[in-house]
Amino acid sequence: MASYPGPLVPAGHLEPAPRRVRAVLGGQTVLDTTGAVYVWEWPPYPQYYLPAADLAPGVLVLQDQIDERPLGTARRVGLRAGEVSRPAAGHLHTGDRIPELAGLVRLEWDAVDAWFEEDEEVFVHPRSPYARVDALRSTRHVRVELEGLVLAESAAPVLLFETGLPTRYYLPRTALDLTHLRPSPTVTACPYKGRTTAYWSARAGGTLHRDLAWSYDFPTRELLPIAGMVAFYNEKVDLVVDGVRLDRPRTPFSDGGA
Repeated sequence: MASYPGPLVPAGHLEPAPRRVRAVLGGQTVLDTTGAVYVWEWPPYPQYYLPAADLAPGVLVLQDQIDERPLGTARRVGLRAGEVSRPAAGHLHTGDRIPELAGLVRLEWDAVDAWFEEDEEVFVHPRSPYARVDALRSTRHVRVELEGLVLAESAAPVLLFETGLPTRYYLPRTALDLTHLRPSPTVTACPYKGRTTAYWSARAGGTLHRDLAWSYDFPTRELLPIAGMVAFYNEKVDLVVDGVRLDRPRTPFSDGGA
């Protein structure tokens, strides 16, 4: 049994999204809809499928190619806004397999410059209505090790609990041993936490282990307790919590980078 809750929704599930969704491309709002549909193409999180009629006039560019997608037949589409063109932007679904998808466009997330749910920017993918993220202050004693080196240690962590992922232990920056850590230019984003402002790699045993730790200086307001704190990938370091060494979990981050 995993030590953290997994996704609750199977692939192929869909339901209406109650949020106003907007997208910006080339400085223009090219999408403004209250008719988005959550569609789970795979269990961890949904994508937005959007009414084609709610894209701005002239923005959607129909292409000749027809693709067989996991949820049915779809026509490839591009986007155009002024001088900006995105030829491989997504797919317009026919609804041959799932009738509710007829006339809905599934855009690649990076086909536009920014997405908004209501008036707040959201990153990477839509926020799942079945995911919960809590940041709780704690007095657990947390030590982070890599190949016997202590990278950080603190008894004042913030524990971040996110559905589908292991608990992340955010430690004060003063708890880091910077003799083993190197700043990294990597930047990532999360739909729940925002955009990272710092990453660190660690050198141990003559090897540089890239992008093991990160920080959000300006997280979303719901997760303000982690502001300026530093977390390490449980999958790539050894964590000792209240004297108990934790097993390294297996997640999509276990083998890949940040």
